[in-house]
Amino acid sequence: MFTGIIKSMGTVTALEERSGDLRITISAPDLPWEEVELGDSIATNGVCLTVVAMPSGAYVADVSVETINLTTVSQWRLNDRVNLEMALTPQSRLGGHLVSGHVDGVGEVLSRQADARSERFRLSAPQSLARYIAHKGSITVDGTSLTVNAVDGNEFELNIVPHTLSETIMGGYTKGSQVNLEVDVIARYLERLLTVPAAEGSGAINADVNSESESFLAEHGYLKR
Repeated sequence: MFTGIIKSMGTVTALEERSGDLRITISAPDLPWEEVELGDSIATNGVCLTVVAMPSGAYVADVSVETINLTTVSQWRLNDRVNLEMALTPQSRLGGHLVSGHVDGVGEVLSRQADARSERFRLSAPQSLARYIAHKGSITVDGTSLTVNAVDGNEFELNIVPHTLSETIMGGYTKGSQVNLEVDVIARYLERLLTVPAAEGSGAINADVNSESESFLAEHGYLKR
C-alpha cells in the first residue's frame, strides 16, 4: 500500500523487451537506498513495481503484459521522468489516502490553465471509472493523491498547488498527456459490499438493505440505472 504522497522523481534509463513483457530500469538517486531491499515495492507513476535488482542509484523491475496493457508503461521512453513512492510502513504518515498501486485505467489531460498561483487541470477518465469519482473525493493520478474539485460525467477537475507542480511530473503535463488513474479503493469496496446479492438464507431484511443501498449509490452517482 501507498499514500499517494510523492517523495521523489526518477528517470527511465533502460527499457528491455523480454519475451513479450518488459524489464525497466529507473534511476532514482534521491531514494533512501539504505531502506530499499530486493523484493520491495515502489510505486512508479502509480504502478506498484517489485525491485528485482539494484544497480547503483537505480532499481530494476519486471512489468507484466497485464500491466503494460492497463497503464501508460507502454508509452514510457528513455529519459522520461516518473513519480516515485516507497511502500507504506506502520510508522508512515498517511498524508494522502490509501493507494494500492494497482492502476484502474488511463486518463487524458484535456486542458490546463492558470488559477492564481495554482494550475487547474481538466481530465477525462474511462467511462467505467466515472462512478467512482466524486466531488471532493480522492483520486490518484500517476501515483499522486489528489482531491477532485468538480465532476462532469467522466470528466473531472483538479487544482494543483505550486509545490505539487514542482515535486511531481504534473508540472510537465500538457493537453493530451496520458496518465495512470487509480480510484479510491474504499469506493470500490463500498460498492461491492452494498451491491453483492444477499447471501442465501439471510432473509428479507438483507434484501431490503441491499435494495436501499443500490438506491443510495445511484442517487449519488456511483451506479447508473
